[in-house]
Amino acid sequence: MINSILRFYNYFFSVDKQFARRLRPMLGFIPANMALFKLAFYHKSNSTDKLYSVQSNERLEYLGDAVLGTIVAEYLFKKYPNSDEGFLTKMRSKIVKRKSLNRIADKMGLDEFLAQYNNTRLSKSMLGNALEALVGAVYLERGYNGTRTYVVKKILRGYLDIHELESFDDNYKSQLLEWCQKNGSIVSYKMIAKYKFEKRDRFKVAVLIDGKKLATADDFNKKSAEQTASEKAIQALGILQETAS
Repeated sequence: MINSILRFYNYFFSVDKQFARRLRPMLGFIPANMALFKLAFYHKSNSTDKLYSVQSNERLEYLGDAVLGTIVAEYLFKKYPNSDEGFLTKMRSKIVKRKSLNRIADKMGLDEFLAQYNNTRLSKSMLGNALEALVGAVYLERGYNGTRTYVVKKILRGYLDIHELESFDDNYKSQLLEWCQKNGSIVSYKMIAKYKFEKRDRFKVAVLIDGKKLATADDFNKKSAEQTASEKAIQALGILQETAS
């Protein structure tokens, strides 16, 4: 009853009513706890406080990451009753990996919300982080069942082609390794720089084929940088598979 009153107030009378009305089509409901959903879009780079994580979306991101992984695992378990653990694990990885979440968040228009609540330049990783934080906020507001309904209907069915993902291989490191093994070459990776960007560690990685540098990439995560460098390398080699849209 109290939440219903709060949602009514937030939609018609709150100072954040415009924010609430923008969230409604994305969520399918009006939040009762507006501060929680505003926090989902607040990146740590806005604050110089040593306790920034309390005033950023990092804690919500942590929660949303765990909840999202569980919901996706349950969804795939029920959708593919005859598939083995290896297939389910690969499918879950394709869905919840950072690049996929960044793409989904972009399609959802989360960049507009991030631009409103952050005074720093937006990066691709902030999109996926905000999506996980949003899922965390929905979980705290609606519980597991409500969040599962939201993720399945609004995210998985709204922004992903599950059947296309079945045959899509976006593990570029694996593709490059397979090509090298077939052609008698050796692939290796080398971190050539580590620096601070937006108060976070950023890594520059090079991929080498038979000791020759073929491509480089930067990312906040070393493994992600290696994947991007591998993608560039197989593009250069002309062996890149068609990517999923």
